[in-house]
Amino acid sequence: MDTLRLVLLFLHLLGFAALFGGLLAQLGVVDKVVNSAMRDGAGTAFLAGLALVGVLEAGDGDVNHAKIGAKLLVGLVILGLVMANLRKPKISNGLYYGLIALAVLNVGLAVFWSSAHV
Repeated sequence: MDTLRLVLLFLHLLGFAALFGGLLAQLGVVDKVVNSAMRDGAGTAFLAGLALVGVLEAGDGDVNHAKIGAKLLVGLVILGLVMANLRKPKISNGLYYGLIALAVLNVGLAVFWSSAHV
C-alpha cells in the first residue's frame, strides 16, 4: 500500500508541476490562454489527489479531513476555472493571476497545514 501511496503522490506532484509550468510559461505573454499543460496538470493533480486520499483512508494513519476538504475545494475551483476557459481565445489577467494564487494556496495548504501524513 505504501508503494501505491508514493506513486499517487508522485503523480499528484507531477500534475501540479504541469499546471504551474503551464501558468509560468505564459508570464511574459500578452494574451494568456488556458493551455494543455494547465488542463492536463489540473486534472492529473485533482484525480491523483482523490485517489491518494482513498489510499490514505484505507491505511492505518489519521487523515486530516479539514485539510483534505480545503484542498479538494481549491483543487475543484482550479479545475473548474481551467475547464470553463479552455476554449476561450484568451483569459483575463485577473483569472490568470487568480489561478496562480490558487495553485500556490493549494501547495501552501499541503505544506504548512500541520499533519503527519496528509
